Amino acid sequence: MKLSKDFRKIKGDASFRKFYRNIKKNSIIVFANREKIKNLLIYDTINKILIKNNIIAPKLLSQNYKKNYIEIQDLGNKTIYQIFLKNKKNQYSIFKKVINVLNKIQLVKNKKIKNFRNELYLIKDYKNKILLDETKLFNYWYVPKKLNKKKINTFNSKFNKEIKLLLSKLNFRNDTFVHRDFHVSNLIINLKNQIGLIDNQDALIGNKAYDLASLIDDVRYKTSNSLKDKVYKYYLKTNKQIDADKFKNDFDILSVLRNLKIIGIFMRLAERDKKRKYLKLIPYAWKMIDNRMSKNKVLDNLKFLLASNFPKFITK
Repeated sequence: MKLSKDFRKIKGDASFRKFYRNIKKNSIIVFANREKIKNLLIYDTINKILIKNNIIAPKLLSQNYKKNYIEIQDLGNKTIYQIFLKNKKNQYSIFKKVINVLNKIQLVKNKKIKNFRNELYLIKDYKNKILLDETKLFNYWYVPKKLNKKKINTFNSKFNKEIKLLLSKLNFRNDTFVHRDFHVSNLIINLKNQIGLIDNQDALIGNKAYDLASLIDDVRYKTSNSLKDKVYKYYLKTNKQIDADKFKNDFDILSVLRNLKIIGIFMRLAERDKKRKYLKLIPYAWKMIDNRMSKNKVLDNLKFLLASNFPKFITK
């Protein structure tokens, strides 16, 4: 793809997309010749649903799907992650604003909308099978690197059985818009000092606790347990109708499963895609897994299994 001199390549993410900022037009070209249905078509469709519900997301400016790119509104380059790196003083007040955005997202009822090819897109449900398959990325990519061949099959069999059991213990139904990557790296502060959402293509209709777990137990940005607890309590304060005990059960389970998935994804990025920078984040993912399992008895069996096989990261 040939672009004019007004475009600058900008830092990408873990996907197959490439991004180019037009410094004169206030726009970004998103290029994807792999998984382009998700990375271009579905991405814009989810953005449309968010915008329709008065949530800030990039608007489509133009598209050339045949040539593998779309042009979208540039929301800016100041993520909350970058703000936190420079100044940690106002973290809690910013997190409160993020929770207010999350509450707004969780009110979204639209499940279907037409994409720019005039096809109807329906957001799928975040079924337990999807959660199970995602967690199995830990088996496929991380386990073979850490356990010997004799242990792998036994571990995987016990692990999969335990994950299925945990999924059966989730309380909340799949009735909530779930971003799935709701964390500070995907939250942008625009010129009007409002919070906008990017990386929206993976959204599903799922469990109310998932995005909060994604935000609080974010592997990319370390926060203290006291701050995690404050943000969690603020969410409950703004959602008083929620059964706190049932919600805590789902939050802990989904946080652990999400971070096991992330460990698998980061190992895959390192091994398959040669993006080895992600390996340095794995120890913190383990730390958060251990933290959640130590506070919830429903996770005791999984904790024992992981501690027996990965004692470096999980305490018995």
